Amino acid sequence: MQPVYKRVLLKLSGESLMGDSNYGIDPNMVAYYASEIKSIVDLGVEVAIVIGGGNIYRGMNESETGIERAHGDYMGMLATVINGMAIQAMLEKVGMYTRLLSAIKMEQVAEPYIRRRAIRHLEKNRVVIFGAGTGNPYFTTDTAGSLRAIEIEADVILKGTRVNGIYTADPEKDPSATRFETITFKECIEKNLKIMDMTAFTLCMENNLPIIVFDMNQKGNLVKLVCGDAIGTLVKN
Repeated sequence: MQPVYKRVLLKLSGESLMGDSNYGIDPNMVAYYASEIKSIVDLGVEVAIVIGGGNIYRGMNESETGIERAHGDYMGMLATVINGMAIQAMLEKVGMYTRLLSAIKMEQVAEPYIRRRAIRHLEKNRVVIFGAGTGNPYFTTDTAGSLRAIEIEADVILKGTRVNGIYTADPEKDPSATRFETITFKECIEKNLKIMDMTAFTLCMENNLPIIVFDMNQKGNLVKLVCGDAIGTLVKN
């Protein structure tokens, strides 16, 4: 099989690592993701990863907890580093070379994020995991994913979800919902389809970076997708 993308950024939610649990990290899910990622690295695809932190820390309502937004966002960034370390350990267990780069300095566990260094790691076929979001509060890991993808000149963002693409309505609630094979950024905004937060989405639109939303939990989807199969929904200008 011949991949159609040379360099991709895979965006995963923190919740995807929970498996059937209510919180935390399910080792079986991490092992599954590691095997799926290895399958495309073995084809020669350069892979960068951004993982959310919602399985560990979802953010708190300041009025209820007294924790201000900026402080809470930094707590969330640390959660993404924990998830990054988990996926790093499992990738190395299956024989991959990896680097975890953090937007917040913590040299004992991760390299500081430097754009040129990240690109060099990718060129050497190392899987690069970006932790700690953008390093700034008030920005989501979706925005971090978009920003890093643009910085490393990725060909596409692969947004792994539980649903195989973008639908006219929530397919888990509305059985009559139909899936889009392709859709433009402008149409997504007009239809108010919430794929990413608006900052992340606008970054992709302005920099002409396509997004593919697909079901990461369907075994083999990642390989089929990078080899050009019509998996999920393609969002482009």
